[in-house]
Amino acid sequence: MIIDKTKNGIEVKLRLPEETDSKEIIEFYKQVGKETTYLGFSDGEYQVTEEQQSASIKEINASRNNLMILAMVNSAIVGIGTISSNNKRIKSKHVGVLGIVIKAEYCNMGIGSILMDYLIEWCKSNKETAKISLTVRRDNPGAIALYEKFGFETEGILKGETYIDGRYFDSVVMAFMIP
Repeated sequence: MIIDKTKNGIEVKLRLPEETDSKEIIEFYKQVGKETTYLGFSDGEYQVTEEQQSASIKEINASRNNLMILAMVNSAIVGIGTISSNNKRIKSKHVGVLGIVIKAEYCNMGIGSILMDYLIEWCKSNKETAKISLTVRRDNPGAIALYEKFGFETEGILKGETYIDGRYFDSVVMAFMIP
């Protein structure tokens, strides 16, 4: 477990998930799905059972190049960071896809930076991940600024990648090569 502090002094604990966290993780994702349109799923679309979530946690924790890390405040999940790699394909197992989700009330406190730092250091240490990639909506300047702060560079634009309420939004593909 790692303990850090946010910009305003709130103590954040980072820890690996346990299978017993499945229900809380599902509730977390359902909550953030209601709070923002920046995620890959919308309100009501996170349809994972506790058994499926538990199996996913078990598989991730047994993997050398996949990671889920929970950001906890007062024993409640306030953020989740993930690195998802394709273990089965030799040609692409060096690429980890990054995801960070933070509850709205905890945004802009530095939790994203705490998670980013941990995820990048973990990738450096796992001896398999050589590149971290991500996709972010172009109209999400806060997230883009966070990724750029950590050295991510734009690799391309996916035009009209997301459709919400009659509008199309572009996505930015970004990546960071592990030195």
